[in-house]
Amino acid sequence: MDATALVSQLAQNARIAARTLVAANSAQRREALEIIAQTIEASAEEILAANAEDIARADSEGMASSLRDRLLLTHDRILGIADGARQVSSLADPLGRTLKESTLPNGLHLRQVTVPFGVVGMVYEARPNVTVDAAVILLMSGNAALLRGSSSAASSTQVLVDVMRRALSQTTISPDVVQLVPSDDRSTVHALLHARGKVDLVIPRGSAALIRTVVDDSTVPTIETGAGVCHVYVDEAADLEKALPILINSKTHRPSVCNAAETLLVHQSVAEKFIPTALRALVDAGVKVYGDTATLGIARNLAIPISVANEENWSTEYNGLEMNVAVVPTLLAAADHIHKYGTNHTEAIVTESDENAAKFIALSDCAAVMVNASTRFTDGEQMGFGAEIGISNQKLHARGPMGLEAMTTTTWIVKGNGQIRK
Repeated sequence: MDATALVSQLAQNARIAARTLVAANSAQRREALEIIAQTIEASAEEILAANAEDIARADSEGMASSLRDRLLLTHDRILGIADGARQVSSLADPLGRTLKESTLPNGLHLRQVTVPFGVVGMVYEARPNVTVDAAVILLMSGNAALLRGSSSAASSTQVLVDVMRRALSQTTISPDVVQLVPSDDRSTVHALLHARGKVDLVIPRGSAALIRTVVDDSTVPTIETGAGVCHVYVDEAADLEKALPILINSKTHRPSVCNAAETLLVHQSVAEKFIPTALRALVDAGVKVYGDTATLGIARNLAIPISVANEENWSTEYNGLEMNVAVVPTLLAAADHIHKYGTNHTEAIVTESDENAAKFIALSDCAAVMVNASTRFTDGEQMGFGAEIGISNQKLHARGPMGLEAMTTTTWIVKGNGQIRK
């Protein structure tokens, strides 16, 4: 069976199975997620063994350390995946909520309510956790899932899908609501992106190149998750004792993820005081630093080795222990730099000035703005959404971490008493 026929068949199976989701009430969907969580925990050794196959293959192929970190599963990470499923199950049911309601002069009663999209495709790279995060969010929001992971995570993805389908077989919900699209043939991605009428929505999650490919090639509607070139701006009114741990956490807590900071911007009035401390802390944490002319001068005086930042550095999502540092004359200059090089993901300001914070927020056209907090908090779990299906940088429908509500659309229910249009 060729890729187009295969994806078409998987989508048809998912749509038929989705009827069992529509028929399931909130309690039944919650129970399904709890059973998935329990089965994941009980299958930890099986999952770790499969992941070890992927890691061995990655090591033999020289996979970059940042990608390897995303691919790697540990016992704690597996427990975290299961806990994410439980968190999603504990959230308010996103389906059947009334958003608007009114009665027209002719007596018609109108109600706008939330409903599932239907069949949602996920295209993602070496992130086994996304397999479960996406599936449980889609199931709780009433959607069937077509999961197309990367070949580098093939063993991990396969076992996680098998585990979830085993769990669903113990419920009233058909296991076919979770479908795995094979990753051994690249043509399956193209087939998924062109399954318009069979797949209702496609969401990419991964590198900027993957996201661009999906958005540009797809005839199926997409939600664009984006790369994270995130900034920390230390304002002239900053508490520098707060600024340092915010900076280090934003960069080093988990540098391979999209909400890690890539550039530090420092107001010139505090640069001489803060940058020496920041550079020492970054270098001590193993971060390679690229600086502008002013930063290079400060580093040279302190005998701290850093490199010259070029135009490409400022727009690079490193996914590792590398960072740019620049001095800016004003808050507006910081905002201009972010507007030029950022990706509308997450921006942070460290300041004790409410006025400056408000101005920075107004100037930051992005999914999330942090005031005196690490960029690492742009995360579905951290924001109370449970697991996330991705972080949207776009402006239509969904923006920021996407949880249950973002995976619903609406329908209008109109009730009358025999009215006809004249």
